[in-house]
Amino acid sequence: MTETRKPLMVIGGPTASGKSDVAAEVGKRLGAEIISADSMQVYRYMDIGSAKTTLEEMLGVPHHMIDVVDPDEAFDVTRYAAMAKDCINAVSARGRLPILCGGTGFYIQAVVNDIDFEETEADTAFREAMTACARENGPEALFEKLRAADPLSAEVIHPHNVRRVIRALEYFDKTGRSITEHNKTERQKTSPYDLSYFCLTDDRAYLYDKIEKRVDFMLAEGLVDEVAYLRAMGFDRSLVSMQGIGYKEILDYLDGLITYDETVRKIKLNTRHYAKRQLTWFRRERGVDWLDCRDFDRNPILLAEEICRRYQEKHRG
Repeated sequence: MTETRKPLMVIGGPTASGKSDVAAEVGKRLGAEIISADSMQVYRYMDIGSAKTTLEEMLGVPHHMIDVVDPDEAFDVTRYAAMAKDCINAVSARGRLPILCGGTGFYIQAVVNDIDFEETEADTAFREAMTACARENGPEALFEKLRAADPLSAEVIHPHNVRRVIRALEYFDKTGRSITEHNKTERQKTSPYDLSYFCLTDDRAYLYDKIEKRVDFMLAEGLVDEVAYLRAMGFDRSLVSMQGIGYKEILDYLDGLITYDETVRKIKLNTRHYAKRQLTWFRRERGVDWLDCRDFDRNPILLAEEICRRYQEKHRG
């Protein structure tokens, strides 16, 4: 007898698209619980720069995978997927619908496709040598190593994403195979869940304007002080968490490397570029049910009602 697949809803989209508000409204209507799929909201103390969902914004809907690790703890997609799956199982066991909500597409993909990252035993010496190479010669030199060893991965990994470059190099060193090819094969697997995958989109100019206003709001709320506090706690730029957009630029400002105006410009520019990459990522995903926010007056209640309608229509009977 075939095992019944657990229902799982995904609400994704680019930063500032309003997905968190929509997910909370959906959760309230369906008696669901939300599992954050955001690579920055997992960190404690990093509230303003990650646009962390507040208690008021949660609308009484339980949220998970927020504030689960300290900024200096090792955290990656493999650990995220394991923890998120535990959350999904616990929510399902309570007879409630789990909603995976966020903009970190790689995290979402790892969960919904149950990707096996085929973790090799960590080679600390190799990682330290590659980190030293990036520090001494720049990330471009490390990226050239990846281009020579694994050109397929070099096509999809950003040259300045040192952590992912090192991971790809380590995987190739251990297995002689491309981690990108392995992950591509894994993505073709059928989801183990009864999946309802929704994504929000909007006019790009409007989205970019909203991003700029959000950055201004974060700065007004005290983002510079938040980064200064994190640094005083001993969390420096060597940490993956402190390389997040908003944090790395303000560290440069606090170190006197750039002016305040240049800091603001860079945060806005990098956030716009990130939103563009998010949209590209989600458009490549299979089985996504898109909702254009303009069709619903950008009203989270109307968007939530439409998602509930489509979900219930799919599961009717």
